[in-house]
Parts: sequence; C-alpha cells; structure tokens
Amino acid sequence: MAEYINIRGQSIEVVASDPANPTIGQIWYNSTSNTLKGLSYAAGSWATGGNMGTARRVLGGTGTQTAGLGFGGYTVPAPTVNNTEEYDGSTWTSGGGLNTARYGLAGAGIQTAALGFGGQTAPATVGATEEYNGSTWTSSNPLNTARYFLAGDGTQTAALAFGGFGPNTGATEEYNGSTWANNPTGLGTARRYLGGCGTQTAALAFGGITTTQTGATEEYDGSTWTTGGSLNTARGGPAGAGTQTAAIGFGGETPASTGATEEYDGTSWTATTSLNTARSALGGAGTQSLALAFGGYNAPLGGQLTATEEWTGAAPVTKTITAS
Repeated sequence: MAEYINIRGQSIEVVASDPANPTIGQIWYNSTSNTLKGLSYAAGSWATGGNMGTARRVLGGTGTQTAGLGFGGYTVPAPTVNNTEEYDGSTWTSGGGLNTARYGLAGAGIQTAALGFGGQTAPATVGATEEYNGSTWTSSNPLNTARYFLAGDGTQTAALAFGGFGPNTGATEEYNGSTWANNPTGLGTARRYLGGCGTQTAALAFGGITTTQTGATEEYDGSTWTTGGSLNTARGGPAGAGTQTAAIGFGGETPASTGATEEYDGTSWTATTSLNTARSALGGAGTQSLALAFGGYNAPLGGQLTATEEWTGAAPVTKTITAS
C-alpha cells in the first residue's frame, strides 16, 4: 500500500494532544490516545422548532432562522388565510394580517421589512403586492402579470418575482420599492410551483412543474437567466434559502412529498440530510448554513402542517480515522 507521505507529499504530525485550531483536511497522530485523526465536515441536520399557530400550505415566507415570517396560505375550512406569524428562533407569534387573503404567493425581505406578492384568492388570480413593517401590511402597486405558485427573492425595495401559474409562465419582474418592471428575458423554462432564493441581481430558480416535476435550475444576473446544474431530485413545491452561490433547497413533491434537501454551490447540487417531515408547498427562510422550514402539505397523506424545522449546516468536526 502506498504511504501517506508519497500520496500527500508530507509527513503526519505526531502530537500529544489534538491541535487547537486545525484546518479542514489536516491529519495528525495523537500519541496519547494512539489514534490517527483528521478534521472534516460533519453533515448538516434538521432539528424540530416551534409549531406555527395556523396549519397551512402554499404560504409566503421570508426572513432568517431566528427572525422568520410566514404569511397567507391555504388551509381548511377557509381556503385562503391572511394571517401572519413571526418566528423568534423558538416560537411563532401573531403579526398583522394581509389586506388580501390568498395562497400561492411569494415573499422577499426580512421580518420587519418584508414584501408579499401574487397569489390566488380563490377563485381570482392576483398580482396584489403588500409591504410589511413588522406590524402591519400596506398595499403597493401590483405585479404586471397576475399569477400564483410563483417564486421571489431579494429585499423589500429590490425584489424579484419569477415563474408562476395562470397559465405556466417564465415572466420575470423587478420591484424598486414602489412599482414592478417587466424584464423581457423570462425564465428559460416556464413553470409553476418552483423554489427561489438570492437577490434581485443574483437570483436562483429551481424545481417546479412544467407538465411534470422538473429539476431545472436557472441563475439570474440582473438581466438574463442562464442554465445552472439540475437538482438531483426533480420536484415541485420546494422551498429555498441562501444565495445564488450558496443555496439550499428542501422539500417538495415528486409527486409524493419528499424531505429531500440539497445544497447548491453555484454550479451543482449536492444531496444532504433530509427534512424530518416530508412535505411540499412549505415556507422557507434563512441561509445555506442556518435555514428555516415551516408549514406545508404531506402528499398523499393530506393535511396542512404547522411543523417547523431549523437547519444547521455542515460544521468542522474531528474524526478518528480507522482501517474501516
């Protein structure tokens, strides 16, 4: 067998105790415990958070893991709801209600400066846009293309809306804090029920439904959409968080609900630890390393969910290296 020094070009350090600040990939021999060790990444994981007050699916979501926002959605017996909930990292509390109750809407921004847009009021498809200040929603100018099951990202004053249904569309619009402007270059793959994250000038669109579930991914640079690496699990109704080069996509339906979670590095998706509760049409918020999943629907079992999960991304961990 080839020796490590011939493979890596350096010897293994022998130490009496583990290094205080090792680097990823570093290997050493601990002479006290007589073990060969190294520093690598441990898989990220989902942990149970506080349940939402209202079970719902196809809701709007935005914010961070410790300051999340969920609003609108579909529930039973009332098909549309306008209520808003705020998450503080452990508990959901009620916020101000949307002026237009609806489901299938998208969101952008943070908990105290959010934007909700599009949706379905049952039976009307709307482009209604509202701004949230942490306590109340105020109506603004609507989308140019009314639609639901769309995706969005960005901030309250620089948001992006793309895709959706009414019928399937690739329409892309940019919000400047007051009005929406059409971008003539829409998504390459028109679709509904897709995931999205990022900013107005560096957005990511992934998954969704054309005639069937798709894993198609596209990247937006502020003017044009280009093709990115496809999801490993094609699905509709996923949620997303993070940036264009450090994203996380989770949940969806294949058509059965899935908890599949994947991370995007700007080129390709890598499968990682699944949600504890498989679901589609859920809300998402946060970053690739600290994400939030809430609400949704479990097919084919049915029923809206209140379940919330918190994602902690991969972290450095010291591992003992064995022959196996």
